Amino acid sequence: MIKTTRGTFEVFVKGEGEPICITHHYSEFNETGDYFADTFTDNNKVFLVNLKDAGNSDKANYAHELSMIDAVLDLEEIRKVKGFPSWTFAGHSTGGMIGIIYGIHFSFSLKSLIIVGSSAREYSSSSNRCIYNEGHPKFKRMQELIEILKLPSLSEEERKRLSKERTQLSLFTPDNYDLYFSKNITKKMSASRMNFFSREQLIFDVTRQLPSVKTNTYILCGRHDVQCPIDFSIELGELITAASLHIFEQSNHYPFLEEEFEFKKILKNIL
Repeated sequence: MIKTTRGTFEVFVKGEGEPICITHHYSEFNETGDYFADTFTDNNKVFLVNLKDAGNSDKANYAHELSMIDAVLDLEEIRKVKGFPSWTFAGHSTGGMIGIIYGIHFSFSLKSLIIVGSSAREYSSSSNRCIYNEGHPKFKRMQELIEILKLPSLSEEERKRLSKERTQLSLFTPDNYDLYFSKNITKKMSASRMNFFSREQLIFDVTRQLPSVKTNTYILCGRHDVQCPIDFSIELGELITAASLHIFEQSNHYPFLEEEFEFKKILKNIL
Protein backbone atom coordinates (compact mmCIF):
# COMPACT_ATOMS: atom_id res chain seq x y z
CA MET A 1 0.00 0.00 0.00
CA ILE A 2 1.54 3.29 -1.13
CA LYS A 3 0.28 6.48 0.51
CA THR A 4 0.33 9.63 -1.62
CA THR A 5 -1.18 13.11 -1.44
CA ARG A 6 -3.86 11.86 -3.83
CA GLY A 7 -4.79 8.73 -1.90
CA THR A 8 -3.51 5.29 -0.98
CA PHE A 9 -2.89 2.75 -3.75
CA GLU A 10 -2.44 -1.00 -3.80
CA VAL A 11 0.69 -1.81 -5.80
CA PHE A 12 2.14 -5.24 -6.56
CA VAL A 13 5.89 -5.38 -7.11
CA LYS A 14 7.89 -8.09 -8.86
CA GLY A 15 11.31 -8.39 -10.44
CA GLU A 16 14.61 -6.53 -10.20
CA GLY A 17 16.13 -3.82 -12.36
CA GLU A 18 14.96 -0.53 -13.81
CA PRO A 19 11.42 0.43 -12.70
CA ILE A 20 8.43 -0.06 -14.99
CA CYS A 21 4.94 1.13 -14.09
CA ILE A 22 1.97 -0.83 -15.45
CA THR A 23 -1.76 -0.36 -14.98
CA HIS A 24 -5.07 -0.82 -16.79
CA HIS A 25 -8.15 1.38 -16.73
CA TYR A 26 -10.57 -1.08 -15.09
CA SER A 27 -8.70 -4.27 -14.14
CA GLU A 28 -8.48 -5.28 -10.49
CA PHE A 29 -5.09 -6.87 -9.91
CA ASN A 30 -4.15 -9.13 -7.00
CA GLU A 31 -1.15 -11.09 -5.72
CA THR A 32 -1.42 -13.60 -8.60
CA GLY A 33 -0.10 -10.92 -10.96
CA ASP A 34 -0.90 -10.13 -14.59
CA TYR A 35 0.10 -11.73 -17.89
CA PHE A 36 1.16 -8.46 -19.52
CA ALA A 37 3.11 -7.32 -16.46
CA ASP A 38 4.84 -10.72 -16.15
CA THR A 39 6.34 -10.19 -19.59
CA PHE A 40 8.58 -7.48 -18.10
CA THR A 41 9.63 -9.08 -14.82
CA ASP A 42 12.62 -11.06 -16.13
CA ASN A 43 14.82 -7.97 -16.36
CA ASN A 44 12.90 -5.14 -14.70
CA LYS A 45 11.19 -4.19 -11.46
CA VAL A 46 7.49 -3.92 -12.24
CA PHE A 47 5.04 -1.80 -10.26
CA LEU A 48 1.53 -3.06 -11.04
CA VAL A 49 -0.94 -0.44 -9.85
CA ASN A 50 -4.58 -0.79 -8.86
CA LEU A 51 -6.20 2.56 -9.62
CA LYS A 52 -8.97 4.06 -7.48
CA ASP A 53 -12.03 1.83 -7.05
CA ALA A 54 -9.91 -1.20 -7.98
CA GLY A 55 -8.75 -3.81 -5.49
CA ASN A 56 -7.77 -2.34 -2.13
CA SER A 57 -6.87 1.10 -3.45
CA ASP A 58 -8.86 4.06 -2.15
CA LYS A 59 -12.40 4.56 -3.37
CA ALA A 60 -13.15 7.57 -5.55
CA ASN A 61 -14.96 10.41 -3.79
CA TYR A 62 -15.84 12.13 -7.06
CA ALA A 63 -16.59 10.74 -10.52
CA HIS A 64 -13.69 12.58 -12.17
CA GLU A 65 -11.26 10.57 -10.04
CA LEU A 66 -12.04 7.62 -12.34
CA SER A 67 -10.85 9.49 -15.44
CA MET A 68 -7.72 8.75 -17.43
CA ILE A 69 -6.07 12.08 -16.62
CA ASP A 70 -6.65 11.49 -12.91
CA ALA A 71 -5.08 8.05 -13.30
CA VAL A 72 -1.98 9.73 -14.74
CA LEU A 73 -1.85 12.26 -11.89
CA ASP A 74 -2.13 9.37 -9.40
CA LEU A 75 0.70 7.46 -11.08
CA GLU A 76 2.90 10.55 -10.96
CA GLU A 77 2.40 10.81 -7.21
CA ILE A 78 3.31 7.13 -6.79
CA ARG A 79 6.50 7.71 -8.79
CA LYS A 80 7.44 10.66 -6.56
CA VAL A 81 6.77 8.72 -3.34
CA LYS A 82 9.00 5.88 -4.57
CA GLY A 83 11.73 8.42 -5.30
CA PHE A 84 12.24 7.62 -8.98
CA PRO A 85 13.37 10.63 -11.06
CA SER A 86 11.82 8.79 -14.02
CA TRP A 87 10.51 5.36 -14.97
CA THR A 88 9.13 3.50 -17.97
CA PHE A 89 5.39 3.17 -18.40
CA ALA A 90 3.96 0.19 -20.26
CA GLY A 91 0.27 -0.13 -21.06
CA HIS A 92 -1.86 -2.65 -22.91
CA SER A 93 -5.26 -1.72 -24.38
CA THR A 94 -6.91 0.88 -22.09
CA GLY A 95 -3.69 0.88 -20.09
CA GLY A 96 -2.05 2.12 -23.27
CA MET A 97 -4.58 4.96 -23.53
CA ILE A 98 -3.55 6.06 -20.03
CA GLY A 99 0.07 5.76 -21.14
CA ILE A 100 -0.49 8.04 -24.11
CA ILE A 101 -1.92 10.73 -21.83
CA TYR A 102 1.02 10.16 -19.48
CA GLY A 103 3.39 10.82 -22.38
CA ILE A 104 1.53 13.95 -23.48
CA HIS A 105 1.62 15.62 -20.06
CA PHE A 106 4.65 14.12 -18.29
CA SER A 107 7.22 13.02 -20.87
CA PHE A 108 9.95 14.32 -18.56
CA SER A 109 8.93 11.66 -16.01
CA LEU A 110 9.26 8.80 -18.50
CA LYS A 111 12.43 7.04 -19.59
CA SER A 112 10.33 5.43 -22.30
CA LEU A 113 6.75 4.61 -23.17
CA ILE A 114 5.52 1.22 -24.39
CA ILE A 115 2.01 1.12 -25.88
CA VAL A 116 0.51 -2.26 -26.89
CA GLY A 117 -2.76 -2.68 -28.84
CA SER A 118 -4.14 0.76 -28.06
CA SER A 119 -5.42 4.03 -29.51
CA ALA A 120 -5.27 7.80 -29.06
CA ARG A 121 -8.95 8.25 -29.84
CA GLU A 122 -12.36 6.65 -29.70
CA TYR A 123 -12.01 3.54 -31.79
CA SER A 124 -15.32 1.66 -31.82
CA SER A 125 -17.62 3.90 -33.87
CA SER A 126 -15.08 4.68 -36.59
CA SER A 127 -14.07 1.13 -37.49
CA ASN A 128 -16.28 -1.90 -38.08
CA ARG A 129 -13.13 -3.98 -37.68
CA CYS A 130 -13.47 -3.24 -33.97
CA ILE A 131 -15.45 -5.81 -31.97
CA TYR A 132 -17.09 -2.94 -30.05
CA ASN A 133 -18.59 -1.60 -33.28
CA GLU A 134 -22.18 -2.59 -34.06
CA GLY A 135 -21.06 -3.61 -37.54
CA HIS A 136 -18.74 -6.29 -36.23
CA PRO A 137 -20.26 -9.81 -36.42
CA LYS A 138 -19.32 -10.59 -32.80
CA PHE A 139 -20.37 -7.25 -31.31
CA LYS A 140 -23.54 -8.51 -29.65
CA ARG A 141 -21.89 -11.43 -27.86
CA MET A 142 -19.03 -9.26 -26.61
CA GLN A 143 -21.51 -6.78 -25.11
CA GLU A 144 -23.44 -9.59 -23.43
CA LEU A 145 -20.28 -10.96 -21.85
CA ILE A 146 -19.18 -7.55 -20.57
CA GLU A 147 -22.50 -6.93 -18.84
CA ILE A 148 -22.68 -10.41 -17.30
CA LEU A 149 -19.12 -10.16 -15.97
CA LYS A 150 -20.05 -7.00 -14.05
CA LEU A 151 -22.45 -9.01 -11.86
CA PRO A 152 -21.09 -9.56 -8.33
CA SER A 153 -23.33 -12.62 -7.93
CA LEU A 154 -21.40 -14.71 -10.48
CA SER A 155 -19.80 -17.88 -9.15
CA GLU A 156 -16.05 -18.13 -9.64
CA GLU A 157 -16.53 -21.07 -12.01
CA GLU A 158 -19.03 -19.17 -14.15
CA ARG A 159 -16.87 -16.04 -14.14
CA LYS A 160 -13.89 -18.06 -15.30
CA ARG A 161 -15.87 -19.68 -18.12
CA LEU A 162 -17.30 -16.39 -19.38
CA SER A 163 -13.96 -14.59 -19.09
CA LYS A 164 -12.38 -17.31 -21.20
CA GLU A 165 -15.02 -16.90 -23.90
CA ARG A 166 -14.60 -13.12 -23.86
CA THR A 167 -10.83 -13.40 -24.24
CA GLN A 168 -11.07 -16.00 -27.03
CA LEU A 169 -12.90 -13.41 -29.15
CA SER A 170 -9.63 -11.45 -29.19
CA LEU A 171 -7.19 -14.24 -30.07
CA PHE A 172 -5.80 -15.00 -33.52
CA THR A 173 -5.99 -18.72 -32.63
CA PRO A 174 -8.80 -19.07 -30.03
CA ASP A 175 -8.08 -22.78 -29.50
CA ASN A 176 -4.70 -21.83 -28.01
CA TYR A 177 -6.34 -20.09 -25.04
CA ASP A 178 -5.32 -22.75 -22.51
CA LEU A 179 -1.74 -22.64 -23.78
CA TYR A 180 -1.49 -18.86 -23.49
CA PHE A 181 -3.30 -18.53 -20.17
CA SER A 182 -1.80 -21.45 -18.28
CA LYS A 183 -0.56 -19.59 -15.20
CA ASN A 184 -2.53 -19.27 -11.99
CA ILE A 185 -3.31 -15.61 -12.67
CA THR A 186 -6.76 -14.27 -11.91
CA LYS A 187 -8.22 -10.77 -11.90
CA LYS A 188 -11.58 -9.06 -11.77
CA MET A 189 -13.07 -6.00 -13.39
CA SER A 190 -13.99 -2.82 -11.53
CA ALA A 191 -17.59 -2.16 -12.59
CA SER A 192 -17.46 1.52 -11.60
CA ARG A 193 -14.28 2.13 -13.59
CA MET A 194 -15.62 0.18 -16.57
CA ASN A 195 -18.87 2.18 -16.53
CA PHE A 196 -16.96 5.47 -16.37
CA PHE A 197 -14.64 4.42 -19.19
CA SER A 198 -17.57 3.42 -21.42
CA ARG A 199 -18.67 7.07 -21.28
CA GLU A 200 -15.26 8.75 -21.32
CA GLN A 201 -14.09 6.87 -24.40
CA LEU A 202 -17.03 8.21 -26.43
CA ILE A 203 -15.38 11.65 -26.46
CA PHE A 204 -11.76 10.50 -26.20
CA ASP A 205 -9.45 12.02 -28.81
CA VAL A 206 -5.93 13.25 -28.04
CA THR A 207 -4.51 12.83 -31.54
CA ARG A 208 -3.74 16.55 -31.94
CA GLN A 209 -1.65 16.43 -28.75
CA LEU A 210 0.49 13.46 -29.78
CA PRO A 211 3.42 15.66 -30.96
CA SER A 212 3.75 16.66 -27.28
CA VAL A 213 5.04 13.15 -26.49
CA LYS A 214 8.80 13.66 -26.31
CA THR A 215 10.00 10.40 -24.75
CA ASN A 216 11.06 7.37 -26.80
CA THR A 217 7.80 5.57 -27.59
CA TYR A 218 7.35 2.01 -28.80
CA ILE A 219 4.05 1.05 -30.44
CA LEU A 220 3.37 -2.70 -30.59
CA CYS A 221 0.25 -4.23 -32.12
CA GLY A 222 -1.16 -7.46 -33.49
CA ARG A 223 -2.06 -7.36 -37.19
CA HIS A 224 -5.50 -8.84 -36.42
CA ASP A 225 -6.40 -6.85 -33.28
CA VAL A 226 -10.21 -6.67 -32.98
CA GLN A 227 -10.30 -4.48 -29.88
CA CYS A 228 -8.04 -1.63 -31.02
CA PRO A 229 -7.59 -2.32 -34.75
CA ILE A 230 -4.13 -1.86 -36.19
CA ASP A 231 -4.99 1.41 -37.97
CA PHE A 232 -4.95 3.18 -34.62
CA SER A 233 -1.45 1.92 -33.78
CA ILE A 234 -0.24 3.02 -37.21
CA GLU A 235 -1.72 6.45 -36.49
CA LEU A 236 0.20 6.61 -33.19
CA GLY A 237 3.41 5.73 -34.98
CA GLU A 238 2.86 8.51 -37.51
CA LEU A 239 1.90 11.28 -35.07
CA ILE A 240 4.38 10.69 -32.23
CA THR A 241 7.74 12.06 -33.35
CA ALA A 242 9.91 9.71 -31.28
CA ALA A 243 7.86 6.58 -31.99
CA SER A 244 8.67 3.26 -33.60
CA LEU A 245 6.03 0.72 -34.66
CA HIS A 246 6.23 -3.08 -34.68
CA ILE A 247 3.41 -5.26 -36.02
CA PHE A 248 2.97 -8.90 -34.95
CA GLU A 249 1.65 -10.76 -37.97
CA GLN A 250 0.18 -13.78 -36.12
CA SER A 251 -1.46 -11.91 -33.25
CA ASN A 252 -4.78 -10.39 -32.30
CA HIS A 253 -5.03 -8.33 -29.08
CA TYR A 254 -2.43 -10.26 -27.02
CA PRO A 255 0.88 -10.31 -28.94
CA PHE A 256 2.82 -10.70 -25.67
CA LEU A 257 1.22 -14.16 -25.36
CA GLU A 258 0.43 -15.06 -28.98
CA GLU A 259 3.99 -14.33 -30.15
CA GLU A 260 5.73 -14.35 -26.78
CA PHE A 261 9.24 -15.11 -28.02
CA GLU A 262 9.29 -12.29 -30.56
CA PHE A 263 7.62 -9.90 -28.11
CA LYS A 264 10.25 -10.52 -25.43
CA LYS A 265 13.02 -10.21 -27.99
CA ILE A 266 11.75 -6.75 -28.95
CA LEU A 267 11.40 -5.75 -25.28
CA LYS A 268 15.00 -6.75 -24.68
CA ASN A 269 16.11 -4.46 -27.51
CA ILE A 270 13.93 -1.63 -26.19
CA LEU A 271 14.89 -1.85 -22.54
